[in-house]
Amino acid sequence: MSLRHLDSAGVVVTVAMPIYNAGAHLRLAVLSIVAQTFERWELLIIDDGSTDNALQTIADIRDPRIRIFRDGKNKGLAVRLNEACAMAIGQFLARMDQDDVSYPERLRLQVDALQADPGLDVVAGRAIIIDENNGHTGVFAFAGSHAEICAQPWRGFVFPHPAWMGRIEWFLKHRYAEPAPYFCEDQELLLRTYRQSRFLALDRVVLAYRIRASVNWVKLAATRRAMLTMQWRLFGASAMWRQAMLALLAYFAKSGLDLLQRTFGADAVQGRGQLDVGVGEEWTRILGGLELSHLQRT
Repeated sequence: MSLRHLDSAGVVVTVAMPIYNAGAHLRLAVLSIVAQTFERWELLIIDDGSTDNALQTIADIRDPRIRIFRDGKNKGLAVRLNEACAMAIGQFLARMDQDDVSYPERLRLQVDALQADPGLDVVAGRAIIIDENNGHTGVFAFAGSHAEICAQPWRGFVFPHPAWMGRIEWFLKHRYAEPAPYFCEDQELLLRTYRQSRFLALDRVVLAYRIRASVNWVKLAATRRAMLTMQWRLFGASAMWRQAMLALLAYFAKSGLDLLQRTFGADAVQGRGQLDVGVGEEWTRILGGLELSHLQRT
């Protein structure tokens, strides 16, 4: 059977990519999935009521493994991810944002990890940071084991959402909260499930995560408040009052740091590590090969 004409029985991974006004970055995100060394995937692109013409930028990428859904409605990320879970054919569900870039070995590495350990629920990996112009600007903080990822739930989980791949049964069982807390749908799901789940982050870069240079301070403040509200609700439901108080202290500490950064112009990206020459060179090589890879496959 040709993987270029893969039927539903051959799909192992469903890549869920909800999009909303994805703009010019959508093409690179889609090409990064088409270029995966692991080929037994389907890509579900769910348009959440976009008003731009971003889908036109991928019209020439004619891969039968790509499915596009449009209903003209704006429902939000959490709703669209739950819809993707319901539509998924694969054993595993992989997250993908509309403006990020997956490394070529990403799906293969994560599938291998999940197949090697049946007790594992969700796998992520290291992520670098890129800007609007695809420049490598840093790396995200990293926690590898479940214990490290969940060591301080009151501060949040170091587990980048767009890099997740997990068992479809896990996503269907727990689902994203609807309505989701403001830009905290991933943290809510982790906080609700971490005591009965098992997570792992691979010590390999699997994703380039795009962060704009400018910071929307109003949006960031609203996200901080939503995170605290969600933490108090879930910690309170389990009578974890120490954790709730630590979450409150963490909120004030982060908000104070935000104020200093806004006032003095310090780097506003939390968890950004130092640039690494080798990581940057690898990113440049991957970026340069994506369009060429598409041309070779068509």
